[in-house]
Amino acid sequence: MTRIALHNETSFIPDTERMEEIAKALEIDAVELLLTDAEGIRRLNRDFRNKDASTDVLSFPTADIGHPDLSLPLGSIAINVEHVHEASQRLGHTPQEEALLLFVHGLLHLLGYDHESDEGQMRAKEKELIEAFDLPQSLIVRTEESSD
Repeated sequence: MTRIALHNETSFIPDTERMEEIAKALEIDAVELLLTDAEGIRRLNRDFRNKDASTDVLSFPTADIGHPDLSLPLGSIAINVEHVHEASQRLGHTPQEEALLLFVHGLLHLLGYDHESDEGQMRAKEKELIEAFDLPQSLIVRTEESSD
C-alpha cells in the first residue's frame, strides 16, 4: 500500500484513499502531501523557487536534496487549498476532484515529467490517469486552453 504522509494546515479533507490508489498505479511507495493556503504556498514558492507568488501546486523531489536513503518518500507535494476551492467552483467539479488533479500533476513532476519542456509526454500520462480514475479535465489542458 502506498503511504501518504499528510500535513494539513487547513480544514480541507482530501480524498486520501483515491490519492493512494493513484500513487499505487504509478508504483510510488511513499509521498508527502502538504495542504496549505495561498500564503503558505507563496512562501514555499519564494523560498525554494525564487518566485514570490502564490501558485496551485508545487513538487519537491527527494532526489533533489541528494539524500541516499531509499526509504524516504519520492518527494513532497504542496497544494494550495484556496486555489482548490476557487478552481472547483469556477470549473464545476468538487474540491476533492480538484485536489486529486493537482495531486496527479504533482506526482508526475516528482517522477520527472515536465510539461514545460517535454513533447507532450506529461500531458499524455496525465490524460491516461484522469481517464483511469474518472477525473475532470487536467491542469495542463486547462492551462493550454486558457493560453489560446
